[in-house]
Amino acid sequence: MPDKKICLISNESAEAKAALKELDGIYPSVAPEDADVIVALGGDGFMLQTQLRFMDSGKPVYGMNKGTVGFLMNEYRAEDLQARLECALTARIHPLQMIATDSSGETHRSMAFNEVSLFRQSHQAAKLRIDIDGKPRLDALVCDGVLIATPQGSTAYNLSAHGPILPLKSPLLALTPLSPFRPRNWRGALLPNTARVSIVALEPEKRPVNAVADNTEIKSAVKVEIYEDREATGLLLFDPEHSWEERILDEQFRY
Repeated sequence: MPDKKICLISNESAEAKAALKELDGIYPSVAPEDADVIVALGGDGFMLQTQLRFMDSGKPVYGMNKGTVGFLMNEYRAEDLQARLECALTARIHPLQMIATDSSGETHRSMAFNEVSLFRQSHQAAKLRIDIDGKPRLDALVCDGVLIATPQGSTAYNLSAHGPILPLKSPLLALTPLSPFRPRNWRGALLPNTARVSIVALEPEKRPVNAVADNTEIKSAVKVEIYEDREATGLLLFDPEHSWEERILDEQFRY
Protein backbone atom coordinates (compact mmCIF):
# COMPACT_ATOMS: atom_id res chain seq x y z
CA MET A 1 0.00 0.00 0.00
CA PRO A 2 1.32 3.49 -0.82
CA ASP A 3 2.10 5.74 2.11
CA LYS A 4 -0.69 8.03 3.20
CA LYS A 5 -0.26 11.75 2.64
CA ILE A 6 -0.19 13.34 6.08
CA CYS A 7 -1.05 16.83 7.26
CA LEU A 8 0.64 17.50 10.60
CA ILE A 9 -0.89 20.08 12.93
CA SER A 10 -0.34 20.92 16.60
CA ASN A 11 -1.57 23.18 19.35
CA GLU A 12 0.56 26.04 20.64
CA SER A 13 2.29 24.21 23.50
CA ALA A 14 6.07 23.87 23.34
CA GLU A 15 5.83 20.09 23.71
CA ALA A 16 3.39 19.73 20.82
CA LYS A 17 5.43 22.02 18.58
CA ALA A 18 8.59 20.01 19.31
CA ALA A 19 6.74 16.83 18.35
CA LEU A 20 5.51 18.50 15.17
CA LYS A 21 9.08 19.38 14.21
CA GLU A 22 10.28 15.84 14.93
CA LEU A 23 7.53 14.22 12.87
CA ASP A 24 7.86 16.65 9.99
CA GLY A 25 11.49 15.61 9.64
CA ILE A 26 10.37 12.00 9.11
CA TYR A 27 6.98 12.36 7.40
CA PRO A 28 6.88 15.62 5.43
CA SER A 29 3.57 17.39 5.95
CA VAL A 30 1.25 18.38 3.10
CA ALA A 31 -1.54 20.94 2.98
CA PRO A 32 -4.84 19.81 4.54
CA GLU A 33 -6.65 19.74 1.19
CA ASP A 34 -3.99 17.37 -0.23
CA ALA A 35 -3.85 15.03 2.77
CA ASP A 36 -5.32 11.56 3.23
CA VAL A 37 -5.24 11.92 7.01
CA ILE A 38 -4.80 14.71 9.57
CA VAL A 39 -2.37 13.99 12.41
CA ALA A 40 -3.17 16.22 15.38
CA LEU A 41 -0.68 16.74 18.20
CA GLY A 42 -2.07 18.07 21.47
CA GLY A 43 -4.76 17.20 23.97
CA ASP A 44 -8.46 16.45 23.90
CA GLY A 45 -9.40 20.12 23.51
CA PHE A 46 -7.25 20.42 20.41
CA MET A 47 -8.78 17.22 19.03
CA LEU A 48 -12.26 18.69 19.41
CA GLN A 49 -11.19 21.86 17.60
CA THR A 50 -9.63 19.77 14.84
CA GLN A 51 -12.79 17.67 14.47
CA LEU A 52 -14.89 20.80 14.01
CA ARG A 53 -12.39 22.18 11.50
CA PHE A 54 -12.39 19.08 9.30
CA MET A 55 -15.91 17.82 9.91
CA ASP A 56 -17.63 16.56 6.76
CA SER A 57 -14.34 16.77 4.82
CA GLY A 58 -14.04 12.98 4.74
CA LYS A 59 -10.53 13.31 6.19
CA PRO A 60 -9.98 11.20 9.32
CA VAL A 61 -8.06 12.64 12.27
CA TYR A 62 -5.41 10.62 14.07
CA GLY A 63 -4.46 12.27 17.35
CA MET A 64 -1.28 11.74 19.34
CA ASN A 65 -1.24 12.90 22.92
CA LYS A 66 0.81 15.95 23.78
CA GLY A 67 -1.73 17.32 26.25
CA THR A 68 -2.92 16.52 29.76
CA VAL A 69 -5.57 13.78 29.60
CA GLY A 70 -5.62 12.58 26.01
CA PHE A 71 -8.66 10.31 26.23
CA LEU A 72 -9.34 10.98 22.54
CA MET A 73 -5.69 10.60 21.57
CA ASN A 74 -3.28 7.80 20.78
CA GLU A 75 0.09 7.41 22.46
CA TYR A 76 2.79 9.60 20.95
CA ARG A 77 5.53 7.72 19.11
CA ALA A 78 7.55 9.07 16.22
CA GLU A 79 8.38 5.69 14.70
CA ASP A 80 6.14 3.54 12.46
CA LEU A 81 3.47 6.21 11.96
CA GLN A 82 2.54 4.98 8.48
CA ALA A 83 2.08 1.42 9.77
CA ARG A 84 -0.08 2.68 12.64
CA LEU A 85 -2.26 4.69 10.28
CA GLU A 86 -2.71 1.66 8.03
CA CYS A 87 -3.95 -0.48 10.94
CA ALA A 88 -5.98 2.21 12.72
CA LEU A 89 -9.69 1.72 13.46
CA THR A 90 -12.19 4.40 12.49
CA ALA A 91 -14.80 5.87 14.84
CA ARG A 92 -17.59 7.90 13.24
CA ILE A 93 -19.08 10.57 15.52
CA HIS A 94 -21.83 13.17 15.22
CA PRO A 95 -21.90 16.52 17.01
CA LEU A 96 -24.61 18.20 19.01
CA GLN A 97 -26.11 21.35 17.59
CA MET A 98 -26.76 24.14 20.10
CA ILE A 99 -29.13 26.98 19.27
CA ALA A 100 -28.94 29.53 22.08
CA THR A 101 -30.99 32.71 22.42
CA ASP A 102 -29.46 35.35 24.70
CA SER A 103 -31.12 38.05 26.79
CA SER A 104 -30.92 40.56 23.92
CA GLY A 105 -32.84 38.20 21.62
CA GLU A 106 -29.82 37.29 19.48
CA THR A 107 -29.55 33.66 18.32
CA HIS A 108 -26.22 31.80 18.34
CA ARG A 109 -25.44 28.43 16.75
CA SER A 110 -22.55 26.23 17.83
CA MET A 111 -21.56 22.57 17.62
CA ALA A 112 -20.16 20.27 20.29
CA PHE A 113 -18.71 16.78 20.07
CA ASN A 114 -18.61 16.26 23.84
CA GLU A 115 -21.41 18.17 25.54
CA VAL A 116 -23.61 21.23 25.71
CA SER A 117 -23.74 22.69 29.22
CA LEU A 118 -25.64 25.42 31.04
CA PHE A 119 -24.07 27.00 34.13
CA ARG A 120 -25.23 29.52 36.68
CA GLN A 121 -23.56 32.87 36.02
CA SER A 122 -23.72 34.32 39.54
CA HIS A 123 -24.05 33.32 43.19
CA GLN A 124 -27.73 32.55 42.52
CA ALA A 125 -28.58 28.97 41.56
CA ALA A 126 -29.95 28.46 38.06
CA LYS A 127 -33.65 27.71 37.68
CA LEU A 128 -34.36 25.79 34.48
CA ARG A 129 -37.33 24.26 32.69
CA ILE A 130 -36.56 21.20 30.58
CA ASP A 131 -38.72 20.11 27.62
CA ILE A 132 -38.07 16.97 25.57
CA ASP A 133 -39.51 16.86 22.05
CA GLY A 134 -41.83 19.73 22.90
CA LYS A 135 -43.21 18.13 26.06
CA PRO A 136 -42.41 19.60 29.51
CA ARG A 137 -40.50 17.06 31.60
CA LEU A 138 -39.13 19.15 34.46
CA ASP A 139 -40.97 22.34 35.36
CA ALA A 140 -38.23 23.81 37.54
CA LEU A 141 -34.75 22.39 38.14
CA VAL A 142 -32.81 24.47 40.69
CA CYS A 143 -29.13 23.65 40.27
CA ASP A 144 -25.65 24.85 39.40
CA GLY A 145 -26.36 23.74 35.83
CA VAL A 146 -27.15 20.86 33.51
CA LEU A 147 -25.45 19.19 30.55
CA ILE A 148 -26.30 16.99 27.57
CA ALA A 149 -23.48 14.63 26.62
CA THR A 150 -22.83 12.46 23.58
CA PRO A 151 -21.44 8.93 24.00
CA GLN A 152 -17.93 10.21 23.21
CA GLY A 153 -18.42 13.03 25.71
CA SER A 154 -19.89 10.83 28.43
CA THR A 155 -16.44 10.11 29.90
CA ALA A 156 -15.53 13.81 30.08
CA TYR A 157 -17.31 16.42 32.21
CA ASN A 158 -20.42 14.24 32.32
CA LEU A 159 -18.53 11.52 34.20
CA SER A 160 -17.11 14.06 36.65
CA ALA A 161 -20.71 15.15 37.33
CA HIS A 162 -21.62 11.50 38.11
CA GLY A 163 -23.41 11.01 34.81
CA PRO A 164 -23.55 7.59 33.08
CA ILE A 165 -20.88 6.31 30.72
CA LEU A 166 -22.39 5.54 27.32
CA PRO A 167 -20.91 2.96 24.91
CA LEU A 168 -19.70 4.70 21.77
CA LYS A 169 -22.25 3.08 19.46
CA SER A 170 -25.24 3.50 21.76
CA PRO A 171 -28.08 5.63 20.28
CA LEU A 172 -28.31 7.67 23.48
CA LEU A 173 -27.60 11.05 25.03
CA ALA A 174 -27.00 11.68 28.74
CA LEU A 175 -28.90 14.49 30.46
CA THR A 176 -27.04 15.16 33.71
CA PRO A 177 -27.69 17.82 36.40
CA LEU A 178 -24.87 19.72 38.09
CA SER A 179 -25.35 19.94 41.87
CA PRO A 180 -29.17 19.70 41.79
CA PHE A 181 -30.91 21.38 44.74
CA ARG A 182 -34.57 20.94 43.75
CA PRO A 183 -35.62 18.25 43.02
CA ARG A 184 -32.74 17.09 45.17
CA ASN A 185 -32.95 13.41 44.25
CA TRP A 186 -33.12 13.86 40.46
CA ARG A 187 -30.01 12.36 38.93
CA GLY A 188 -30.68 12.92 35.24
CA ALA A 189 -32.00 10.86 32.34
CA LEU A 190 -30.98 8.82 29.32
CA LEU A 191 -32.47 10.16 26.10
CA PRO A 192 -32.68 8.68 22.59
CA ASN A 193 -30.27 10.43 20.26
CA THR A 194 -33.26 11.58 18.21
CA ALA A 195 -34.52 13.73 21.10
CA ARG A 196 -34.67 17.52 20.83
CA VAL A 197 -34.00 19.12 24.19
CA SER A 198 -35.16 22.63 25.05
CA ILE A 199 -33.93 24.32 28.22
CA VAL A 200 -35.43 27.63 29.34
CA ALA A 201 -33.87 29.85 32.00
CA LEU A 202 -36.52 30.86 34.52
CA GLU A 203 -36.03 34.22 36.27
CA PRO A 204 -33.09 35.00 33.92
CA GLU A 205 -32.45 38.49 35.33
CA LYS A 206 -32.17 37.18 38.88
CA ARG A 207 -30.61 33.84 37.92
CA PRO A 208 -28.55 34.36 34.71
CA VAL A 209 -26.98 31.35 33.01
CA ASN A 210 -24.32 30.78 30.37
CA ALA A 211 -24.51 28.13 27.65
CA VAL A 212 -21.38 26.30 26.49
CA ALA A 213 -20.92 24.04 23.45
CA ASP A 214 -17.50 22.43 24.01
CA ASN A 215 -15.29 25.55 23.70
CA THR A 216 -17.91 28.14 22.70
CA GLU A 217 -19.64 30.10 25.47
CA ILE A 218 -22.80 32.22 25.15
CA LYS A 219 -23.43 34.68 27.97
CA SER A 220 -26.87 35.27 29.51
CA ALA A 221 -28.71 32.53 27.61
CA VAL A 222 -32.48 32.49 28.11
CA LYS A 223 -33.31 29.51 25.91
CA VAL A 224 -31.15 26.71 24.54
CA GLU A 225 -32.15 23.99 22.09
CA ILE A 226 -29.96 20.93 21.63
CA TYR A 227 -30.10 17.99 19.23
CA GLU A 228 -27.71 15.53 17.64
CA ASP A 229 -26.92 16.42 14.04
CA ARG A 230 -26.82 13.09 12.22
CA GLU A 231 -25.90 14.77 8.94
CA ALA A 232 -22.62 16.13 10.32
CA THR A 233 -19.80 13.61 10.75
CA GLY A 234 -16.32 13.51 12.20
CA LEU A 235 -13.88 10.64 11.74
CA LEU A 236 -11.36 9.61 14.42
CA LEU A 237 -8.60 7.01 14.10
CA PHE A 238 -7.45 4.81 16.99
CA ASP A 239 -4.76 2.19 17.40
CA PRO A 240 -6.41 -1.29 17.49
CA GLU A 241 -4.87 -2.22 20.84
CA HIS A 242 -6.44 0.82 22.49
CA SER A 243 -9.68 1.47 20.63
CA TRP A 244 -12.29 3.91 21.86
CA GLU A 245 -14.71 1.11 22.72
CA GLU A 246 -12.00 -0.48 24.87
CA ARG A 247 -11.26 2.83 26.60
CA ILE A 248 -14.92 3.39 27.46
CA LEU A 249 -15.30 -0.18 28.75
CA ASP A 250 -12.12 0.13 30.79
CA GLU A 251 -13.30 3.43 32.29
CA GLN A 252 -16.36 1.69 33.74
CA PHE A 253 -14.19 -0.65 35.80
CA ARG A 254 -11.91 1.99 37.30
CA TYR A 255 -12.14 2.48 41.06
